[in-house]
Amino acid sequence: MVKNNPDPTRSGRKRKRKLRKRAYLILIPLIAFVAVAGYGAYLYIKADTVLSDSHVDDGREKSDLREVAVDPTEDNVSILIMGVDSNDHRDNSESARTDALMLATLNKDDNSVELVSIPRDSYVYIPEVGYETKINHAHAYGGVKATVETVENLLEIPVDYYAKVNFHAFVDVVDALGGIDAEVPYEFTESNSMDERDAIHLYPGEQELNGEEALALARTRKQDNDIERGKRQQDIIQGVVDKTISASSILKFDNVIEAVGDNMTTNMTFGEMKSFISYATNSTDLAINTSTLEGYDYQPGSTYYWQLDQVALGETQSLLKGHLDITDSTTVESENESESEKASGTY
Repeated sequence: MVKNNPDPTRSGRKRKRKLRKRAYLILIPLIAFVAVAGYGAYLYIKADTVLSDSHVDDGREKSDLREVAVDPTEDNVSILIMGVDSNDHRDNSESARTDALMLATLNKDDNSVELVSIPRDSYVYIPEVGYETKINHAHAYGGVKATVETVENLLEIPVDYYAKVNFHAFVDVVDALGGIDAEVPYEFTESNSMDERDAIHLYPGEQELNGEEALALARTRKQDNDIERGKRQQDIIQGVVDKTISASSILKFDNVIEAVGDNMTTNMTFGEMKSFISYATNSTDLAINTSTLEGYDYQPGSTYYWQLDQVALGETQSLLKGHLDITDSTTVESENESESEKASGTY
């Protein structure tokens, strides 16, 4: 019986097809990797350029309450977040009041963040003017410097960094992410970022909000109070964080960087900002704990204030000091007080 010899041309074609398939299996992930790496490099360069433009040299190497300057790659640090009620058509960036004020402490060992909301009507001492009034007036009296000094005096901890953003930053970031999910507690109407009265109308329930709608939810307090508004602002920030770190938002980072850079000023350099990425990329989950300064309604005359509960304030001070891993003896102020006590013989 004579065996048929296989067609060498045909078998060659089969081998080529197999090789081609193998090549595709190798090339597809390689091309994807190159594309992602290229996009990542592009984002890095853009972030460096845009966010570096947001940096402002305030002439302060460190907080007056620190003995030495902090290194955010090694140390636990604090960041004061100021939401300023300003925009281009008002032309009031320097004289505006803070509509939202939050202090975040970051602990590298625990990979955790303590986010404390400070009610805008809190009745506190403002060193810039030397008397007590609403904390949101501090920025109008003396800008970032006066606000930082007021918060340091109130919470008795150093404020290492600050980030000041206006309303447009909030709107643009949420829109750049394609909206965020949030719980609307009740039906309400609110002005938009251009001060158009009742331009935003929301109904209660869990829903996706665009930038203007999220801003309205963060601003309104028509049916409750400043405390509840502070909690909503914290929830919205959490919503922005969740959306930002989701896989679906990777290709939107370009617009997010633009939105932040165009509407923020900060004393953080781009290098210092990069150090905070580790909190999101750490192998353990990032824990964000939120709280609000407790108090009660206080109206000695025609002006309403939020009178802080001193016991609760002391507990918050201790919490933040512990989270920053500092004690009274490690602050410059406390050391100065100790020296005074020694000199007077009361030590």
